[in-house]
Amino acid sequence: MPLDVRLFPCLSDNYGFLVRDRDTGAVAAVDTPDAGVILAELERSGWGRLDLILNTHWHPDHTQGNAAVKAATGCDIVGPEEVRRAAPLDRVVRGGEMVSLGETALEVTDTPGHTLGHIVYRDAAGGQAFVGDTLFALGCGRLFEGTPEQMWDSLQGLAAWPDETTVWCAHEYTAANARFALSLDDRPEMAAHAAAVFAAREHARPTVPTTIGVEKAFNPFLRAADVADFAVRRAAKDGFAG
Repeated sequence: MPLDVRLFPCLSDNYGFLVRDRDTGAVAAVDTPDAGVILAELERSGWGRLDLILNTHWHPDHTQGNAAVKAATGCDIVGPEEVRRAAPLDRVVRGGEMVSLGETALEVTDTPGHTLGHIVYRDAAGGQAFVGDTLFALGCGRLFEGTPEQMWDSLQGLAAWPDETTVWCAHEYTAANARFALSLDDRPEMAAHAAAVFAAREHARPTVPTTIGVEKAFNPFLRAADVADFAVRRAAKDGFAG
């Protein structure tokens, strides 16, 4: 069933998302970087309810609004077990399970790497996915807890989704990611893609969402030859100052 998505900036470079099942009106917030901003956006939306919080991982910039948003709306909080390290959680979900948002079935996939318990949510029928800090436009999450092998496997799983899948990433990192990508990729089409990113950011336009097809074409981490190449690229990005 169709999903409506509202993207809005939170904190210094996070994005918040409100997602509505169009057929039933059920609404979810994907992560809770800033409770006040989320609740204000919910009011502006006119959607009138919040049924779920869908956490992707435990980091505070994704969970610190859980308690306040739940207190204000009565919603249920869904996410991986690791969320309990930082915030309230009502229902634990793991890869292979489904979360219902009204008539929309959201498929849960384990994507360890950034954290060990990171998960992502995909509306396979509608072709939309909420990937937290696993995949970014032209980038991927730092390996704070996982190994290169884990993150490589996680990214390969996402790359297997249909190319037209719309990918909602949780941070606006794309300009910095583009500069790194240009250091590895001298194709004219890469330069043109990066130029479009820089132009969008100069006008304060978001570079999210992206698509799996675009990321397979330009993302240096999805374009790595193998896990060893990925590990070298990830380490280089960590120290990149370009």
